[in-house]
Amino acid sequence: MNVRLSQEQKIKILNSEDIYNIMQEVLLRENKIRRNQEHFWIIGLNRKNKILFIELISLGAKNRLQVDPPEVFRMAIYKLAVNVILVHNHPSGSVEPSETDIDYTDKMTKSAILLNLKVTDHLIITEDSYQSFADFGIMEIIKNSGKYEVLDEEEIAMRKWKEQLERKEAILKKQNDIARKMKKKGFDSDTIKELTGLSKWDIRKIE
Repeated sequence: MNVRLSQEQKIKILNSEDIYNIMQEVLLRENKIRRNQEHFWIIGLNRKNKILFIELISLGAKNRLQVDPPEVFRMAIYKLAVNVILVHNHPSGSVEPSETDIDYTDKMTKSAILLNLKVTDHLIITEDSYQSFADFGIMEIIKNSGKYEVLDEEEIAMRKWKEQLERKEAILKKQNDIARKMKKKGFDSDTIKELTGLSKWDIRKIE
């Protein structure tokens, strides 16, 4: 789920505090029940370290560990991000990373390399505090951990997946462009659906 950003939030990221200030606002938008669930977001940055997008990848205490690299990095590839930052909240109020948090970050960091992406940080946040893996040297430890090293067959499989995704995204963009032009010309949703192959839900989202 893409998180809507205000113009004030589309800033150049200078440090972890900049990220936390934005993500604290995002978390506090949620009602109390939702804030008591674990959220896992990915933030995509361009070459100038400006935010391209924030996407909610999973919601729920256990779901994050079941999210594979293709789902985590799909939007980053589509938006041509260069660097990404992982963020998740701890409803318990603690910002201490668990061994599981560190291991999952290690896996995502090594997987990102195959896609020409760089995971620069992982923040654990609460409503009033945070901890940055980069600030505490955890990202450097992960870099030299020796775990999840890339094998040739894994690289081939990941590159192939990326190419397939890019083709699908290109087709979807073309469909959306056609649908947008048809909408402006007054075509009804049923006709647009028939000629583009888009669902009515996708057509409704087109501005």
